[in-house]
Amino acid sequence: MKEPYEVSFERNCDRVKELQCQSELVKNAWLESQANCGIFSASWGRTERPAGPHWHDMEQVTQDEGVSATLMYRLERPVYSEGDLDTRVLHRKERSPQTVRQRLIKQISCSAGRAKTIVFSFLPILTWLPSYSVKQYLFGDVVSGLSTGVIQLPQGLAYALLAAVPPVYGLYTSFYPVLLYTLFGTSRHTSIGTFAVISLMIGGVAVREAPDSMFSGPAPNGTNGTDTVLDSKALEARRVKVAVALTCLVGLIQLALGVLRFGFVTIYLTEPLVRGFTTAASVHVFTSQLKYLLGVKTPRFRGPLSVLYSLVAVLIGIPTTNIAALVIGLVSIVFLFGTKNINDRFKDKLPVPIPGEIIVVTISTGISYGFQLSDKYKVETVGKIPTGLLPPALPDFSLLPNLLTDAIAIAVVSFSVSISLAKIFALKHGYSVNGNQELIALGMCNFVSSFFHCFTITSSMSRSLVQESTGGKTQIAGVLASLMVLLVVVAIGFVFQPLPQSALAAIVMVNLLGMFKQLGDIPSLWRTSRIELAIWVVSFIASVLLGLDYGLLAAIGFAILTVIYRTQRPKEIILGEIPNTGLYCDVEEYEEAQEYAGIKIFHSNTSIYFANSDLYVNALKEKTGLNPAVLLAARASRQKKVKQRDKKELKAEGGTQKREAIVQLDVEEGVTRMVLDSTTSDEQTNGQAVEFLGDPDTTHKLLEPLGSIHSIILDFSPVNFIDSVGAKTIKSVIKEFAEVDVQVFLAACNGTLLAELRRLRFFEGSVTPDLLFPSVHDAVLRCQHRVGPDPSSPAGNEGSSAHQAAEESC
Repeated sequence: MKEPYEVSFERNCDRVKELQCQSELVKNAWLESQANCGIFSASWGRTERPAGPHWHDMEQVTQDEGVSATLMYRLERPVYSEGDLDTRVLHRKERSPQTVRQRLIKQISCSAGRAKTIVFSFLPILTWLPSYSVKQYLFGDVVSGLSTGVIQLPQGLAYALLAAVPPVYGLYTSFYPVLLYTLFGTSRHTSIGTFAVISLMIGGVAVREAPDSMFSGPAPNGTNGTDTVLDSKALEARRVKVAVALTCLVGLIQLALGVLRFGFVTIYLTEPLVRGFTTAASVHVFTSQLKYLLGVKTPRFRGPLSVLYSLVAVLIGIPTTNIAALVIGLVSIVFLFGTKNINDRFKDKLPVPIPGEIIVVTISTGISYGFQLSDKYKVETVGKIPTGLLPPALPDFSLLPNLLTDAIAIAVVSFSVSISLAKIFALKHGYSVNGNQELIALGMCNFVSSFFHCFTITSSMSRSLVQESTGGKTQIAGVLASLMVLLVVVAIGFVFQPLPQSALAAIVMVNLLGMFKQLGDIPSLWRTSRIELAIWVVSFIASVLLGLDYGLLAAIGFAILTVIYRTQRPKEIILGEIPNTGLYCDVEEYEEAQEYAGIKIFHSNTSIYFANSDLYVNALKEKTGLNPAVLLAARASRQKKVKQRDKKELKAEGGTQKREAIVQLDVEEGVTRMVLDSTTSDEQTNGQAVEFLGDPDTTHKLLEPLGSIHSIILDFSPVNFIDSVGAKTIKSVIKEFAEVDVQVFLAACNGTLLAELRRLRFFEGSVTPDLLFPSVHDAVLRCQHRVGPDPSSPAGNEGSSAHQAAEESC
């Protein structure tokens, strides 16, 4: 069955051809009577009519005989420069400028609708809670909340060890922030709470500000001065203060960024950078858990090469391994690894994932309590878990000045991880998240929770996947998960006091499996983008060796350098037209692309500013094969040689010869050839200062054009911005090439770039808007009209006779 437009073509094909013939006859007759240095149109190189009331832009649909039902168009219009567009075609809308007072009143005025919008944007829960469908959503949220809660409980205990605070503070952090995020967050599926990378960064700061040496002193009953004892209670209290103060400062920074609409800062944390950084953080986390798995005691290191120092310390302590702790840890790892594989393989058949973490916690706690592993085998356990919630307290603000740089890094990484997960789930389920509101939500969670003894939170990858895959529809699931944690804190926290730390280490290590899978990015990036691979590798290596703080700084710096590198190393090409299409492609890559004789179209996919303007000019000269300085130097050398020979001839003949002035206009080359009399030595010809001496053969050689190129078109379509240095560079290029009779045109400038050029006073002196064209083809046609078309050009021979007639009539 034929398509409707095919039927339409068949019915009207003959009529269209007839109208075309009539149009060509009328147009040719009009051209013969009105040929006046013709204005060109965009019908691929033919000489056309000037704009007038009898000729309107038209669009014709014809049928290509070679391709069935191919739509084609022919748009006929005059060739426009930007000067033509400004003066004859475009007319700006009149807008009355607003005063500062009017703009200020507009910003601060408040109506009922605007107040409602502000409240709803600040509290997104108001947008979905009133329409919450109990029948449709509640069951899924309950199942999801219970499933997430049984994972959040052991992870809260385990990640507290990474943060260098007692495990109960991990439970506090798994409760308060979740409630706050439900009010202020825009994501419906992310699970807020403890996260391994953030916990490790907090632990590094806590250890730096409260090292063991600060709380070590001589043993009261020591036999010699070398015996020391550690005040563990004072040490823990100090590290908790540091973690809480750091969390408060992180929250303030995120709130400030959110209010100032700085949600765009995550664009500087490209995905390869974040994935390389989190993979490196996983190495840090894994190394830090080895001592708990083996049951050995080692100091906690920080700073550059801390991973290597920790690994060496663990290897040295292997002879003191606690076998009971190691067995519990290894068995837990095997069990957790098996349950995760089962959950992944049968996720479509299982109603809920197998809660491997809570099973490990329950069984290992029972074994530890029944066999008294802590007393008999010296297995390190969680220890005392206070029952109930602690009263709120102010953070120690005196610690804030020392924590500022760490807080900035943690705030950015926390937000980057959270917004990345939020966008993934929003795209999957068809809703949107607001980056600025997410900053405010995380800031509120961290700032307010710091008064309740919590440390910094973000979205957890593993828990978010569980919350979404088990049917969670809203943050009601997160609230139910936090209520499970509250139940443990208030009622049954003491039950987990015998829990071995090696079991918690096993939970942490197995949960790092997903992050270690990011190593698979390396072969993928090798095939797709070597620069992004370099960012990934540098981020990973720097973060492993220098530490997470300096490593992140180094990775961001390197990512910015790659942006600069790309602007310094753009791809430069010469464009040619695909015949009779007006489409321009790389002549080195496509066989169909053909250059116009005497015209070079230069394309460089970069903006032009102070850092690459010289590189742009060098690439232009290299690609076009035309260097004005070299040509001028060659001409000067040729002139010098002729002068020397002429002097010798004059001296030999004993007198001077009279010269006659001969003027010849070479239309094809656009060069004035002249032999001067003895009173004049030089003539400025189309930008060429030439001296003519001696015999006619020598004169002919001197007056040859300096090159076969008469026009260069700079394709500015990829140029997004230009600064004052770039604008001055382009103006100097135009003037430099004019000295060798090559005119430079600019094409396809966007509106923003044109406005920048006007602000930079680019159009002054010899540089006018008439050198700019809205498209490359407009510029090509103007160049052809300037010197006459070449029959061998891609524009073909059809328009050459008409063009010559127009030239003759001029």
